[in-house]
Amino acid sequence: MTVITNRGIISHGDNNNFSNNAVGEHARVSTTDRSPDNGTPVGGGNADERTTTWDVGVVTILSEELRSVIDELGLERRKEPGGLYFYRGKHTTPDSTIRIVATQSQSQGQRSAMAALENLRRHYNPRLWALVGVGGGIHDEHARIGNVIVSTDIVYYENRKINPRGDVRRRGEHRQAPAPVVHAVNAFFTDHGTPARIHGRLPAHAAQEFEVYPGVIGSGEAVIADRESDIRRYLTNYHEKVLAVDMEAGGLSQYWQENSVHGGVNPGWIVIRGVSDNADAQKGHGYHELASRNAAHILRRLLPYLC
Repeated sequence: MTVITNRGIISHGDNNNFSNNAVGEHARVSTTDRSPDNGTPVGGGNADERTTTWDVGVVTILSEELRSVIDELGLERRKEPGGLYFYRGKHTTPDSTIRIVATQSQSQGQRSAMAALENLRRHYNPRLWALVGVGGGIHDEHARIGNVIVSTDIVYYENRKINPRGDVRRRGEHRQAPAPVVHAVNAFFTDHGTPARIHGRLPAHAAQEFEVYPGVIGSGEAVIADRESDIRRYLTNYHEKVLAVDMEAGGLSQYWQENSVHGGVNPGWIVIRGVSDNADAQKGHGYHELASRNAAHILRRLLPYLC
């Protein structure tokens, strides 16, 4: 609090609003700091948007991933004060209307994903985080290109000890999503089978059938394009159900864990990865759109279970 003394007249206000006025010798007013957004609550927009917590916050990394989510869910662009872009909309299920907001991280990797999550939290405070997009398959049977992996288990593989002779000992961190999310995913596969089956979401692949599996995602900072990579060997030895790898899910699970100290309800989280390559020498961008579209479709199919 700032206390101001003056002789004569003192007023605190703006061009259209005058308040905290005082007249006379030693006139005083007391002021408190005003918020930078002039008191606009979370979400901006009209009164309903300001007071309502959003249901699902989606983070994507690539433009193909964001476009797929926008098209699948019918989202519309919104620019928030400060220059951040979000894409928002509603999805109606037989039981409820779900409010969804999506954004794209600035770059690949754990740190940028965590920053995108923080932006979503500050502006929309969603009840559920969803990381949706492409990943590299490392399981020949389940993770062929175009299949989708739904994960509530993340293994972060980057932590390691390097001994004097170059011997590397990796120290994996394994985190699981909250129980309600796990139950929701289990219910989806109970209803649709394991694997669940979908047709390709691009016209060129519409006649082709793809499979959807629950599985573990390995996550770190490396772009893996080597079938003989020590990371692939480590992950398959660590847990035989590691089906795919990405560069962001570890950041999501870390953000979720550290966000739990703020009190209140900590959002749940889920990772949905369409397989765009097999983390080998053939890795490329040719199947990004197919994998993104398939992953976004599974997000929509999961919403009635998750919300």
